[in-house]
Amino acid sequence: MNATRRLRDRLLLQEDLNFLLTNRVPRHALTHFMGWFSGLRQPWLVKLSVAVWRLFTELDLSDAKKTHFDSLHAVFTRELKDGARPVDTRADVLASPCDAIVGASGVVHQGQLLQAKGMPYPLHELLGSAREAAAWEGGSFITLRLTSAMYHRFHAPHDAVVEHVRYISGDTWNVNPIALKRIERLFCRNERAVLNLRLASGHRLAVVPVAAILVASLRLHFLNLRLHLRYGGPSELPCHALVKKGEELGWFEHGSTIIVFAPPGFAFADGITPGARVRMGQALLRLPA
Repeated sequence: MNATRRLRDRLLLQEDLNFLLTNRVPRHALTHFMGWFSGLRQPWLVKLSVAVWRLFTELDLSDAKKTHFDSLHAVFTRELKDGARPVDTRADVLASPCDAIVGASGVVHQGQLLQAKGMPYPLHELLGSAREAAAWEGGSFITLRLTSAMYHRFHAPHDAVVEHVRYISGDTWNVNPIALKRIERLFCRNERAVLNLRLASGHRLAVVPVAAILVASLRLHFLNLRLHLRYGGPSELPCHALVKKGEELGWFEHGSTIIVFAPPGFAFADGITPGARVRMGQALLRLPA
């Protein structure tokens, strides 16, 4: 019993330290600094940074299209070799938009969804619209967490039209599991964008990339736009962008979270459970028959 208590206390101490080091810091200042630092074009600095990075993560660059990088930003936003992520082309499959670890998932109930066990949050706060939130009642949601070592580009989950983007500026809390257990409504606090898509079948989808500490920047190719903490343009961005399943939509400049919403009737694909690792293009949800 004493050994169990000591192990529990040690784990709690590690969580406390992790939370303090990644959240109780000047988050905006660190994020701006990281944006500047990652853009420095010094090969020796990139090699040193990657070496340090690998001490703390499982960074694997073997499937990257390039073998040499002129900045840390180029490592963060790296492209992959052709064919590195096969896309499930079945018409009844919604593909994962990114490499990720599956987090909370389930059904939107009474306008609420889960951030972590016992931590619900209101959908209208995440989306920035009560009307849009009401449209997802009874639908499915799935949270996809990108770690810092993962491939950071995200892609279209199906052939669709991107009809609207809403940009919501915010904070830059860490979005790791430790923070998710401690900060209520965390995803509603951070910088994010809400991408509204429509399939040829008429079904609507929403893809919500949420930024985080060191990551407060989203690039959206179909709008030729970079959204970041100093962005001063309009927050409501109507559009009509045709995208194919697997087509690149944009990228994070580090790692963060994407939350996907689907209407009632969509079912989770086999193996899509909390803690599972998925790759971009892998089956995530199935359309109704």
